[in-house]
Amino acid sequence: MSREVLRIGNASGFYGDRFEAMREMLTGGPLDVLTGDYLAELTMLILGRDRLRDSALGYAKTYLRQLEECLGIARERGVKLVSNAGGLAPAALAEEIRELAERLGLDVRVAHVEGDDLLGRGGWGEGVLTANAYLGGEGIAACLRAGADVVVTGRVTDAALVSGAAAAHFGWGPEDHDRLAGAVVAGHILECGTQATGGNYAFFGELTAREGGFGLLRRPGFPLAEIHEDGTSVITKHQGTGGRVDVGTVTAQLLYETAGARYAGPDVTARLDTVRLTEEGADRVRVEGVRGEAPPPTLKVGLNRLGGHRNEVVFVLTGLDIEAKAEFVKAQMAEAFVKSPPAEVRWELVRTDRPDAPTQETASALLRLVVRDPDQSVVGRPLSAAAVELALASYPGFHLTAPPAKGTPYGVFEAAYTGQETVAHLAVLPDGSRHQVGVPARTLALEEVAEPALPPLPAGLRETRRAPLGLLAGARSGDKGGSANIGVWVREEAAWAWLAATLTVPKLRELLPECAELPVTRHVLPNLRALNFTVEGLLGEGVASQARFDPQAKGLGEWLRARHLDIPVRLLPS
Repeated sequence: MSREVLRIGNASGFYGDRFEAMREMLTGGPLDVLTGDYLAELTMLILGRDRLRDSALGYAKTYLRQLEECLGIARERGVKLVSNAGGLAPAALAEEIRELAERLGLDVRVAHVEGDDLLGRGGWGEGVLTANAYLGGEGIAACLRAGADVVVTGRVTDAALVSGAAAAHFGWGPEDHDRLAGAVVAGHILECGTQATGGNYAFFGELTAREGGFGLLRRPGFPLAEIHEDGTSVITKHQGTGGRVDVGTVTAQLLYETAGARYAGPDVTARLDTVRLTEEGADRVRVEGVRGEAPPPTLKVGLNRLGGHRNEVVFVLTGLDIEAKAEFVKAQMAEAFVKSPPAEVRWELVRTDRPDAPTQETASALLRLVVRDPDQSVVGRPLSAAAVELALASYPGFHLTAPPAKGTPYGVFEAAYTGQETVAHLAVLPDGSRHQVGVPARTLALEEVAEPALPPLPAGLRETRRAPLGLLAGARSGDKGGSANIGVWVREEAAWAWLAATLTVPKLRELLPECAELPVTRHVLPNLRALNFTVEGLLGEGVASQARFDPQAKGLGEWLRARHLDIPVRLLPS
C-alpha cells in the first residue's frame, strides 16, 4: 500500500445494489481499501423489522453472501474491507465473518464499531423501533490502525467509511480539519456508487451519444478515489469499466442529499463552497481546495417508528370523461368509509391518457387511493372489499391495476440530536479489546453561511425563448427525512450568472407548485456553479411512509428540468 496515494473504491450504494460489484472492484484494478454503503433511513427500518422477527438479525445479509465469493480475493490482493453492513448488529456480523473465514481457511482479522444504537436509552418517545446515532470515522480508523482486514460498523455517516480509512492510513489527527474534510467530500462522492460514474445523470444523452447507443452507460463501473496525504483526491474508476467520470457526474453527486455550504459530520464540517473540481484526463476529476471546520457539538440520531398501516388501490380510468369518472368512484368509496373511516385518505389522479389514443393503455389515466390508519383492520379487508364490490357497479370500463392487498405497516422517520459526549463510540479491535473513541476537543455550532455576492449578468441575454430548464441545467434530487433537496447546476459562467439571478425561491415555487406552501431554502455554491434547494415537509413523515407518488424525491429534479421558462437564446444549445 503506497503511503503517497490511498486508493479507496466503493462497491455498494444501498442495500440491494449490484451483487457482483464487490468482485468487479476487487479484480478490476489496484485498490487499497474497498468500502460498501448498505444503510439508509429506510434500510434501518427494514433491519429493525428483521430484528423484531429474530433478535439475531439486523445486519445486511447480502454482504455476508458477497464475502463468501470475495473474501479470499480481498486477502490475496491485500485489500482492506470497510462497510456499514453491520446495521443494527455489527458484532453479530463480525462474528459471522470470522466463522466464514474459518470455513474458507483464511486468516482474517475482523473488527467492528458499535455504540451507535441508542434504542435502550429512552427519551425518544413512544413506539421507536430504531434509534441510531450517526458516528464518525475515528472508530474505523482505530480498527485499521490495530491491523484489521475487515471492519464492519453500525450507523456511521456514509462518508466516514472513506474518511476513517484515510485518517488511519495517513496518520491524521482530529484537528486535521482540512484533510479530513477533503476525505469526507471524496467519501460523499463515492457513497452512492455509480451515481458518480454516470448513473442517474441529467445529461445522460450526451454521454450515450459519445459511445453510440447507450454504450458504456448500460453498466457503469463503480467509482474510486485516489486520496493524497493533503486531503486532495482524484475521482476515477477502473480502466475499461462502463460509465463516465467528469466534472458533471461528480458535481451531480456532490449536490445529492446535501444542503448548504456547511456539510456537517461527527469529525469535521466540510465547506462545500470551497470545493474545486477540474478534469485532469479521461475519467479523472481532481477534488481540491476543501476547507474544514470543527464539527458541531451534537450527533444526529435517526429514529424510526412504526407509524401504522397503509393500503393502496389504483383505479384505471379509460377514454372520455376522466374527471367525472374519478369523482364518481371517489364518491362511491366515501360511502364505504362511513362505518370505519381511515385516519388518512389520499387521492391522486395521474393523467397518463391522451386524446384519440392509438392504444388502450395510452387512453387511460390512473386514480390512486392511499389510506392510512393505526389499525390494520381499518385499511385491510374493508378497503379491499369496497373496491372489489364496485366491479360491476361503477364507472364504465372499471378495472384495477391489481387486486387490493391487506394493509401493510409503514414507518416514520425523525431526526433528533444528542451531545457527542453522551454516545459511547467503541472500536472493538481484532484482538477483542475495546477502544473508546474520544469526543472532539473543539466543536463549532452550525451556522448558515451568508449568501455570496452573485455574478453580474453578462450582456446579450435580453432575447429569450420559452424552453425547458433542462436544456441548460442539470439537476439531482433526493430525500432527507421528510424534506427533499434539489441540486441544480450549469456548466458555463454566463449560464451560472443567469441561473443564480433567475432561479430564486419564488421562481422554484412557481415552477413546482407542490412546493408553493412549504418552507424552501436556497443555498448558493459558486465554485460548483450550483444552487441547492431544501424543501421542508414535501415527503411527509419520510420515505418509509410513502406519502408521495415519488416518496424519495428522486424525480423531483427532473420535473424541475422539464418546466418551461424564458431562457436567453444565447445560452441555449444550438
